[in-house]
Amino acid sequence: MIADAPAPLPGPKSLTLNLFLISVLGLFTELMLIRWIGTEIRIFAYLQNTILVVCFLGLGMGCWTCHKPAHFRMVLLPLAALIAILSVPWVRLEFAMITPRLSLIHLIWDYSTTESSLFKGLAVAFALVQGFALMLLIWITFVPVGRILGRALDNHPRPILAYSANIAGSLVGILLYVLLCAVSTTPLIWCAVFAVIALCYLERPWLLHLGLLAGIVAVSHLASAFPDTRTSTPKNVTETPIGCWWSPYQKLFLIKETRTLPEGDHVMHTLYVNNCPYMALLDLRPEATTKLQSWYDPALTGLSQYDLPTLLQPKPGRMLIVGSGGGNDVAGRLPGPPAAEAITAVEIDPAIIRLGKEHHPEQPYQSPKVTVVNDDARAFFMNTDQRFDLIVFGLLDSHTTTAMTNARLDHYVYTEESLAQAKRLLNPGGVVVLSFEAQKPFIADRINTSLKELYNQEPLVVRVPVSAYGYGGFFFVVGDLDGVRARIEAQPRLQAFLDGLRRDYPIELPGTTRTTTDDWPYIYLETAHVPPLYFLLAVLLVVLFGVGNLLLGSRAALATWRVGHLHFFFLGAAFLLLEVQNISKAAVVLGNTWDVNAVIIASIMIIILVANLIAATWPRLPLGLAYVGLIGSAVGLYFVDLAWFGGLPYLARAAIVGLLTSLPMLFSGIVFIRSFATFTGKDVALGANLFGALIGGLLQSLTFVTGIKALLLIVAGLYAAAWATRPRSAGTASTPPP
Repeated sequence: MIADAPAPLPGPKSLTLNLFLISVLGLFTELMLIRWIGTEIRIFAYLQNTILVVCFLGLGMGCWTCHKPAHFRMVLLPLAALIAILSVPWVRLEFAMITPRLSLIHLIWDYSTTESSLFKGLAVAFALVQGFALMLLIWITFVPVGRILGRALDNHPRPILAYSANIAGSLVGILLYVLLCAVSTTPLIWCAVFAVIALCYLERPWLLHLGLLAGIVAVSHLASAFPDTRTSTPKNVTETPIGCWWSPYQKLFLIKETRTLPEGDHVMHTLYVNNCPYMALLDLRPEATTKLQSWYDPALTGLSQYDLPTLLQPKPGRMLIVGSGGGNDVAGRLPGPPAAEAITAVEIDPAIIRLGKEHHPEQPYQSPKVTVVNDDARAFFMNTDQRFDLIVFGLLDSHTTTAMTNARLDHYVYTEESLAQAKRLLNPGGVVVLSFEAQKPFIADRINTSLKELYNQEPLVVRVPVSAYGYGGFFFVVGDLDGVRARIEAQPRLQAFLDGLRRDYPIELPGTTRTTTDDWPYIYLETAHVPPLYFLLAVLLVVLFGVGNLLLGSRAALATWRVGHLHFFFLGAAFLLLEVQNISKAAVVLGNTWDVNAVIIASIMIIILVANLIAATWPRLPLGLAYVGLIGSAVGLYFVDLAWFGGLPYLARAAIVGLLTSLPMLFSGIVFIRSFATFTGKDVALGANLFGALIGGLLQSLTFVTGIKALLLIVAGLYAAAWATRPRSAGTASTPPP
């Protein structure tokens, strides 16, 4: 157990500066772990709330016990273990197995297995033990951070200034990490920045702490080493790693594969995303496919999947490709007449665009016909005024979620609203070709139903298998289907190809699967329910809370709460849910790019600072008005569809969305700082607030059932509960300390 002996507070002697720096360090480390763990252990890319909630639990329990010793080495030791797990190749490969093991109960990808039920149960149990060990290390890392934060807040003579320093530091920590991600830095740089800030908190023995920091930075360099997860490589294949890049969204690794064939060598570049094979930069020029018959066997598929769109719509004047990736979809449209007059290629990841420009053998992005747009597909649909004769959805398959929400980056591309926006861009007589790797039949049924209802026609659907010509997938065709059918009949080779696909890969689409909307965008969830894995993780969090209390040698914290602590608890839960709501709405209306998410999160912090300024300037502002404005704005937003403003210019749309979504945040900030400034025991109050945020993170899972918009009603209810449990001194017009 951690000793109860008093110890000096680590860090700068100035409490204001200490609060600012520990807040920078805490938020920076939190975001770093959320992204890094989700990269190496992919199931956490879809369960990012788990990491967020564990960080809040550590911070909250640190605040509760802030008068116990807060040694900074207790941050460095568990963090060093975490960095080793995420960096050392053989260790991270073992922890990466958490994903396929837990996928036995919650499908992410199709991990086929023939083992017995007993073996599967043991595999799941072992994965849960691994996950708990990871969560425990994260919790231990953040407890000392919470202790420093809580004691500095409790000891500070000016509460509003102290909380403002906390928020300003959090804002800087967020922007610092986002900036590092924006310029595609690696974990080595992240850890180096952490080490520089951590120097302010070093204690005796100096050499031990410096050694830990140096070790953290040195080991993090291994995170960019390519992990070979395959059991074997064909004897005729030589692999040459090209490089590793950490884009604003994901970890990319490019490998060159040289395959020795009787006709000569075949060279192909394969791109790995988050250590998983993601796309191949294919050479499908006739001179390559004709020469290397043993690899590009015409009998294998007959045609390339990239031939389909321009065979179905052979005279597109203008063509749009969303999710253009490394350029395969673009390259398939360029060679030979009749080619499109102009191609607009939209790709969200700038690093993938750059790799496509540098390494694709056909150099499609270099063509003067091609305009490359680095943007989110949904944002492009909303912002462009162009019209197209052929719209192609590439194989969009994101490996990351939308900031702190349950939705993946690609979820909002396949909602009813998004598909309707794409239809708006289609010229009369135009055709839409949508490809998707639907590993479960209900996903294909969902997309087919959405298109059928939107276009009032039965889509043409085929399943293309994986081959040397591409990764395949389901292909849905809508638009001018009469023209499409006429072109198929006029091309015997195409007719034979499609007939062969229907014969060899029959498709049953009953049309019974619920479609996705902006309010319920969960394309990989068959029905509206909370996946069992979320309940298991909630159990792990309860166990972690119990173990944490034992390790800290503290009494059950919840038993010591008064009504005022419940007030801060409800404020924390409501605030996190409101933040989730804001990010989700911004993703729909403004786009899903890293800069939009960064601006939204930063704006929230700025709004809190503005609320602090208002509370300090008008200390006698009636709190009843703030509560009415808070609950009223949350309920009012429930009835406002921000998509109404989609037709406005981007800046006007951003201003309106930002203003509307910030109103509850402004009132919430005023309520919090007025309560916080007059409350005795600010460390416990902040701990209760962070614990409430933890519960808010868990409540977010309700969106799987209720939809995202319903969070606003839950938020209003939580704020009403906060009003009912407010500290009596905060309910009057008393003057808070200056």
